[in-house]
Amino acid sequence: MSGDMEVNNWNSTQARVQKFCYEWTINNFSFCKGGIQKKITSPVFSLEANDEVAWCLRVYTNGVDEGSKDYLSVYLGMLSYQESTVWAKIQFWIINFQGEKRQRTKSTSVVRFLPNQHWGFRKFIRRDFLLSHQRWFLPDDQLTLCCKVSIVGAFLRMPGQNMTPAIKDPRHMLADDLGELWENSLFTDCCLLVAGHKFKAHKAILAAHSPVFRAMFEHEMEESLTNHIEIHDVDLQVFKEMMGFIYMGKEPDFHSHSMSSGMLAAADKYGLEGLKVLCEEALFRNLSVENAAYTLILADLHSTKHLKTQALDFIALYASEVSETLEWKSMMESHPHLVAEAFCSLASAQGALTQTPNKIL
Repeated sequence: MSGDMEVNNWNSTQARVQKFCYEWTINNFSFCKGGIQKKITSPVFSLEANDEVAWCLRVYTNGVDEGSKDYLSVYLGMLSYQESTVWAKIQFWIINFQGEKRQRTKSTSVVRFLPNQHWGFRKFIRRDFLLSHQRWFLPDDQLTLCCKVSIVGAFLRMPGQNMTPAIKDPRHMLADDLGELWENSLFTDCCLLVAGHKFKAHKAILAAHSPVFRAMFEHEMEESLTNHIEIHDVDLQVFKEMMGFIYMGKEPDFHSHSMSSGMLAAADKYGLEGLKVLCEEALFRNLSVENAAYTLILADLHSTKHLKTQALDFIALYASEVSETLEWKSMMESHPHLVAEAFCSLASAQGALTQTPNKIL
């Protein structure tokens, strides 16, 4: 458990907020099987400065009900407390093989914990997506899950006694330092030209993350000789988010389907495999009847096998609705081989699948 604890002031009310993080590693994750409501429970833990409150995490590897059976469900539970009630916000994320936070999900409001009560997320992440990207999310077949708890209330002891000072993770310190080099254009040795804008950058950092940039600098190409690189066919905002990922490992702001699709194209163009995984996940989360055909085209174009499979499955599930969209009709003319694959997927679907929403969350 980390020592990430702090006291904040909320306006003039002086409400006390105490935060802590718990990190839990599940070994041999791919062998953790079971039916719905089969759970894995973490060791009991507590805040060192307030040890009368005991907590635990629960992971349901196949969901908690029929609607979440294809997902991992994650929950935080309060096991005991003498005052009976705790108010808190919670946040979960996964630590990937590079030590970065991924799949961050948080509560939008403060929730009330009673003894032996659990709060969490039914559809935290799809199990098949997790297992198909084991190198990214499950290094050495280990799932590292983190939970941040922000407790609100006057009953909490003030930090200061029996407290270990927070020590920042060196990996995060490195990301911050590299981010400062980028944001302040310090010690740069090349220039990137994007949509009429100039950005100063560092060859070593670009080459370390992108095999495409590395090839430019290793060979006697124009970019290597002039130290000027023209970035074509990449939107300016997509470029900025991409550079945030390269320098700091920062997850892009996938605020729209067009941002996700543009980012996927940029990640594929520059060989950023980790970024492609994030784009794939974002596009899958926002898969809908309206964009299913376009998503299938993207997945095929950029060789994202898992996203393509999910798009085909989605189209098979909502075949009648998808076939009425303009995107599908356009795809019939421009990509007939994908239409044929979609029909094959529909023909091989077994059983009656029911799912009422037209958008997967």
